[in-house]
Amino acid sequence: MPVDFEVKRHIATITLNRPEAMNSLDPESIAQLGEAWHEIRTNPDIRVAILTGAGPKSFCTGTDMKKAPPVTECMAATYLRDGQPLIPQMKTWKPIIAAINGYAVGGGLEMALACDLRLASTHAKFGLTEVKVASLAGLNGTQVLPRVVPQAVAMKMLLTGEMIGAEDALRYGLVSDVVPLDELLPLAMKYAEKIAGAAPLSVQATKQAAVLGLDMPLDHGIAFSHLMWGILRDTEDRKEGFNAFAEKRDPQFRGA
Repeated sequence: MPVDFEVKRHIATITLNRPEAMNSLDPESIAQLGEAWHEIRTNPDIRVAILTGAGPKSFCTGTDMKKAPPVTECMAATYLRDGQPLIPQMKTWKPIIAAINGYAVGGGLEMALACDLRLASTHAKFGLTEVKVASLAGLNGTQVLPRVVPQAVAMKMLLTGEMIGAEDALRYGLVSDVVPLDELLPLAMKYAEKIAGAAPLSVQATKQAAVLGLDMPLDHGIAFSHLMWGILRDTEDRKEGFNAFAEKRDPQFRGA
């Protein structure tokens, strides 16, 4: 299986499992990723997801150009019928953590950019190298990278195809944590467990307010955030959270 998928204790883990091909994406991988993201979006037992790669070398290096299927239709036909692959499938208000265990290049970095938390191993490398093969970062890279790192850094990466290391990624704000490889998945799981232990509706509403608020004027974002607070006010989980605090016990959240 080119993609491993498991769910434990409300945490879904997706592992790209083609280490011999630097965890690049062939058609079968893309199809299985779509199935995994659908399960994450629709399964109420899943509260948070971790995306990582198998092996010590690579998170994901994007499209497997050796296995890319030949073009049989014009772009308009495929785009208008099927839409864009990969990134739209990741759209969910459930948080996604990228545990970047090595090279995150091309579509691999673009998938990481679609995640909410990005953690990296000390030897990870990041790049959007599409200009070197007469292409561009068309999933989300040209739009998201300049919003995540300083524009000058983003433009250098996009226009030259040069890669940066984990320490620079941390300095620029592309990742939040850099740890040795053997500590990477335990750290991702630690954060995932904290998220899974919080009230699911509160977590999803918080992500929605933060993500959508970035596209709003500040006052509009604050107003929207207040409305989201009001939506949560009468949930059973909020009552449980208050009662658990008063009774000095761990809350039992149900997502209701």
